Amino acid sequence: MKSPTAGSISTYQFFNRFPDESAARAHVERLRWGDAPICVHCGGERIAIVKNETPQPYRCKDCRKFFSVKTGTIFHSANVGLREILFTIYLMTVAKKGMSSCELARILGVTQKTAWYLEHRVREALDTGPTVFSGVVEVDETYIGGVDKNRHASKREHRGRGPIGKQAVVGMLNRETGAVTAGPIATTTAPALQGYVESRVERDTMVYTDGHAAYVGMKMVRHEAVAHSLGEYVRGQAHTNGIESFWALLKRGYIGTFHWMSEKHLHRYVNEFAVRHNRREWTTAVAMNETMRGSFSRTLGWKRLTA
Repeated sequence: MKSPTAGSISTYQFFNRFPDESAARAHVERLRWGDAPICVHCGGERIAIVKNETPQPYRCKDCRKFFSVKTGTIFHSANVGLREILFTIYLMTVAKKGMSSCELARILGVTQKTAWYLEHRVREALDTGPTVFSGVVEVDETYIGGVDKNRHASKREHRGRGPIGKQAVVGMLNRETGAVTAGPIATTTAPALQGYVESRVERDTMVYTDGHAAYVGMKMVRHEAVAHSLGEYVRGQAHTNGIESFWALLKRGYIGTFHWMSEKHLHRYVNEFAVRHNRREWTTAVAMNETMRGSFSRTLGWKRLTA
């Protein structure tokens, strides 16, 4: 994918662009509808503006239902304004190591619960669906979770070093584009890892991994490994340095920003880092707009998020 022209927006510039709620609403309405509102219920274009915007700012003359630009989106029931939503998207776009809900709550002047829910809605909007790579791909797995000694005594597993008590995450990097896709995986056995790789690359893709035996025997791809256990990290074009750099950034975010990521929501956190990495050469404005557009076609209720 060709990246848009690089460029960033400062906090000062953000508030110049969106000085109030009406400016934020006008921007989001242009993104969703263009020049004029369209009924989100029936697609009708005969729209009446509602006096005092009660219960909603628009009413469709065809189906007679009320709606706003937030209706039917991830942010439909959010108890913050569009300006706060756009600012949250902005902060999560420019923060390389992520933004914790506690910090966001302090910035917006809302409760931590509200900030947490808002951030997960943004993460849901970042979900771009399955990615299929071709060409040359690096694949590696890592583990996310706390150190056993830092847990409460009642929760320590006392099993020594290694991935015990942590969640496995597998990812791949396309060397041609630099794009990353990653997510939690239940187990790092051969069927699981090989199934993950073969479902996300085209046939005959060149796949480089470390020496983990679970990757041996992949049938749809060409495969070469470097034996980290023997001190081998690069052999010609065979290495996993690119995806390992992504893991380093993810773990810096885990340690320095979030301190903990629940297993239930880990896929959203990991995808947030992957999408931010993949959009790193985009302008801040383009990345923000793409995230907002991703919120228009889906919902995320409190019950589904906390079930």
